[in-house]
Amino acid sequence: MKISESNWFDIEDYLKTDDRCVLPLGSTEQHAYLSLSVDSILSEKVAADAAAPLGVPVFPAVAYGLTPYFMGFPGSVSLKLSTYAALLRDILDSLYATGFRRVLIVNGHGGNSPVLPVTMEWMEANEGARCRFHDWWRAPETWNCVQEIDPVASHASWMENFPWTRLPGRELPDEQKPFVDFDRLRDRNAAGVRALIGDGNYGGVYQKPDADTDRLWEIAVRETRAQLEGDWA
Repeated sequence: MKISESNWFDIEDYLKTDDRCVLPLGSTEQHAYLSLSVDSILSEKVAADAAAPLGVPVFPAVAYGLTPYFMGFPGSVSLKLSTYAALLRDILDSLYATGFRRVLIVNGHGGNSPVLPVTMEWMEANEGARCRFHDWWRAPETWNCVQEIDPVASHASWMENFPWTRLPGRELPDEQKPFVDFDRLRDRNAAGVRALIGDGNYGGVYQKPDADTDRLWEIAVRETRAQLEGDWA
């Protein structure tokens, strides 16, 4: 149940029998030849697909996150850590105030991880509040599937290339890009990162057959749903 397709009466009725919801976290940043909104698209879709059979509300993805290292690529937007922490806390406080108690955060961007302690502070401050922070792409079964299909996979490579993140009319390179030197990547500013990674792909081929990515998606949805269905006691 997407919040964007619900009214407040629907949510009030839902809260009479359940207090779970899903909050996807995305980012607006370069993904080579794919959409700048890849992380928001994927986090919201995997959340929606996972929650649909359960009828759990899924809020719109938070479209901006922490991505200072990609600011050399036009179209990328990065929040300060303090801004993002305050934003997330305000959202969680709003969810609590309106009756939600169990929140599954489905994160679509590794750079957002520094806000994890905000969820812990929120639980400490609000009786009965529970929050899970789920990085969907590196959940155990999902990551194992990535490794089975092709271990050379990372940011903006085939593992983020789905029909819903591709852009029409853009041709993709037909090659396997070698992994970037991750150690060098960590000590560069945004201009240095752009110089290292070129088109933005961290390594790997740009596209796999849909049969491979369909299998990956199915596992990711199932593993995300398990987070919602699991024991919250």
